[in-house]
Parts: sequence; structure tokens; C-alpha cells
Amino acid sequence: METEPEEPASEQDWRMQAELHVAEARGTLHDLVGRVRGPDVVREIESTVPHDVVVTHDGKLLFAYAADAATLAAARSAIEDVLRRDSIDATVRVSHWDDEREQWRQTDPPLSAEEQQRDDAAARDGEAIETRTLVANSGKMIRVEFEETMRDWADKLGLQCAIVEHPHLLRTQVAFTVTGPKHKIDEFSRGLRAEQWQTIRAENAVMLSQL
Repeated sequence: METEPEEPASEQDWRMQAELHVAEARGTLHDLVGRVRGPDVVREIESTVPHDVVVTHDGKLLFAYAADAATLAAARSAIEDVLRRDSIDATVRVSHWDDEREQWRQTDPPLSAEEQQRDDAAARDGEAIETRTLVANSGKMIRVEFEETMRDWADKLGLQCAIVEHPHLLRTQVAFTVTGPKHKIDEFSRGLRAEQWQTIRAENAVMLSQL
């Protein structure tokens, strides 16, 4: 099963989401995605769906990603033509990636008054300043590099960052105390987890290599 990315691919910051109203979506979606790029329909839609449009799916949801609104609109038109031809009803939403809030913001159809209130409340919650301590493990051989990487990431996100070291036998447990907007700390936390596994793999490779 293909899944929706949490963050957009490089420059693919416009998204169309189509929720298909079908009883069994799996076969329908695989067939649809294949046909959108397949030779049986490529002649009729190749002029409207550029090859840099990313088409994927997850359950009953079909996604199309593009670098700009005009490209996405062309892809939407072509995909909706395929849906109509197959008599498939769908609820379509268009969103734009908000770099500041690190999330998709729906642009079409416009949010209802109630949805807008919830969105504004979520935005206020994400901007709330808090202090959080996050703990990660790092091999002793690359601890300094690990700390520098996370300091740089904190600086990029505009977070205050203090580091506390807790040495163990072969590994060092490092605590990062960060202060800033909640949604930025969430992003720092995701980066910390990814960097932790990457540095552990790198050190294991060094330890296992023949010197």
C-alpha cells in the first residue's frame, strides 16, 4: 500500500486529495493510478498531466502533488475526467504546504467557519512557547558531531538549545533541552530521532570495519 508523505517532496507543495466513494478501494485505486500513467490514456492526458506530477494513494484516498497551482489544476482536471468516465464519485480537496506551520493548509473548498476556528486554535497551540527535554543515545566516537548537527538544526528552527551529557559504557546519553514554539520543537524531535539512528548506524559501521 502506498502512503501519503508527511511532508511534501522537494518543490511538490501543492496537493490534491480525492476521497473515492467506492465499496472496495484497493483494486480501483491501483487500476486508476496505473491508467493515469498507463499507455491506454497517456495520449489523452499527457498534455495536461506533466510527468513531474506525483500520483499516489492510501486506502480510499488518491493524492496528486505538483510544484504550482496551475500544474495541479491540470492534473486535477485529467484525473476527474478519468473518475467521471469510470462513474466514480469523489470528494476533492486542494491544499498548499505551509512552511511556517509545517503542515498542509486547505485552499479549496474554503474551510467552513467551524473548521477555520479549529484551524486557528491549532495554529495558536503550535505557536505556544514551551520548554522540552529530549533524550537520545549517541556513540562516544561521534558524540561531538552528533551534538553539532543538532545544535545547527535547533539554530535553523530558531530554538534555544542546551545540551546535558550522561556518559555510559560505550554510548553517551545526551539530553537536549529546547525552548521555542511547540510545532518547532516537534520538528526538532523528529530530526533528533532520525539523526540518532543515522549516527548509531554510522558508528557501528566504523566499529565493524577492518582498520
